[in-house]
Amino acid sequence: MTEIEELKKEIVDIKKRNFSVEADKAWETSTTRKALIAAFTYIAISIYMWAIDISRPWLNAIVPTVGFLLSTLTLQYFKVLWIKKYGK
Repeated sequence: MTEIEELKKEIVDIKKRNFSVEADKAWETSTTRKALIAAFTYIAISIYMWAIDISRPWLNAIVPTVGFLLSTLTLQYFKVLWIKKYGK
């Protein structure tokens, strides 16, 4: 393989990696992911509350789900602050 061919292969590999990294980042920040996390959290907490016989588990599971969702939404804000301070 010539040097030019090796460089072309490296460029293709880098582009593939960049696409994968960009797709992962898009998923991590997507509304779909956040909605799925909230839904799965709600279902899991509801089932747990139902299993330990808490009254109205389907209603009571809303509070911890919303708390968890809010904590995940505010992490982006703190990430930006952290990067500004330590990311140099």
